[in-house]
Amino acid sequence: MTDRRAFLIVMDSVGCGGAPDAADFGDEGANTLGHITAVCAAGRADIGRKGPLHVPNLMRLGLGRAMALSVPDTNLPEGGAVSGRWGAATEVSRGKDTPSGHWELAGVPVPWDWHYFPETVPAFPDDVVAEVCRLAGTEGILGNCHASGVPIITAHCEEHLRSGWPICYTSADSVFQIAAHEEAFGLDRLLKLCADLAPYLHARKVGRVIARPFIGTCGDFKRTANRRDYAIDPPSPTLLDWVQDAGRATHAVGKIGDIFSQRGVGTLHKGKSDSDLFEHLLALQGSAEPGSLTFANFVEFDSLYGHPRDVAGYARALEWFDVQVGAFLAAMRPGDLAIFTADHGNDPTWRGTEHTRERVPVLCAGVGTGSLGLVSFVDVAASVATHLGVENQGPGRAFL
Repeated sequence: MTDRRAFLIVMDSVGCGGAPDAADFGDEGANTLGHITAVCAAGRADIGRKGPLHVPNLMRLGLGRAMALSVPDTNLPEGGAVSGRWGAATEVSRGKDTPSGHWELAGVPVPWDWHYFPETVPAFPDDVVAEVCRLAGTEGILGNCHASGVPIITAHCEEHLRSGWPICYTSADSVFQIAAHEEAFGLDRLLKLCADLAPYLHARKVGRVIARPFIGTCGDFKRTANRRDYAIDPPSPTLLDWVQDAGRATHAVGKIGDIFSQRGVGTLHKGKSDSDLFEHLLALQGSAEPGSLTFANFVEFDSLYGHPRDVAGYARALEWFDVQVGAFLAAMRPGDLAIFTADHGNDPTWRGTEHTRERVPVLCAGVGTGSLGLVSFVDVAASVATHLGVENQGPGRAFL
């Protein structure tokens, strides 16, 4: 058993632009980190923070160099000497969604085309609506369109509370989302509805059914931390399975368990916020076993700031995260590998409210200094496997 440990940490949606196929997705020019940096430098993101983007710990790992590697003329945060290894990764799966990005980082590109619901009203076919009604025990659904979560709850809250009908909506991702009041509709009822509906939609290659519970009154509601994603199973064993099958421990922090349908997950560590999740991550530095993999997702960059197009909020989240990174790096042990990366972009300066097709930074601590160059998402899994001394069962090539 090796004493080496690996920590794969996904900063959800923290892209760095430059995807060669971005135009195919309508995202040519999108650059989450570059545009946030530019807005901060111009003094236009001074809500709850001030001035240029300040992420010194990520910069020391090579964030600025990864950004410049992806888009040579990009705006860079302030930074100095680099003590990590850096690169930028390109995705091949034909999606800019959470499962595609995470699965590919774990060594498994998506081999099929996802099913997307059309941007029509209604968006869902009659048989899907009928199945939701049958499972929910209602005579109809609300929404039935492309929408963002807060606006559609605002639009249908009163009718939802009056009729008991679930609020159903989708997005540019391959998802079916159901919002319902935790008390009036019932949290357990909502979760069961989503769990029972998921196999029906997975058979159509819809990637996720997502429960979106909320509480409060229609004029003052709040979405809760009891969101649950019911994702389709990965098509083949992932990095989590490779490590677990080798007899090693695996730890999933945040929504990793949901994204991988609990496959390959030994211990699940959940929380109500990214702050809670980072406490788990820091605790695992002290308790994670030799030879283990810790796979973490920090979702609030995406969910709280990317989709609502909140540049200042996104910048605050990056600066908060950077402070936590400093504490994490200080506690690393000899033989530890930490990789900070992302699963897609979500440029808060971009049009619309959806993810953006981008390359992502790859920042490595514990393995020296230098450029990794342009790599593939699957190379991340190959590199973790190599570090831990387990078989790389995917198409990637180790960059370490």
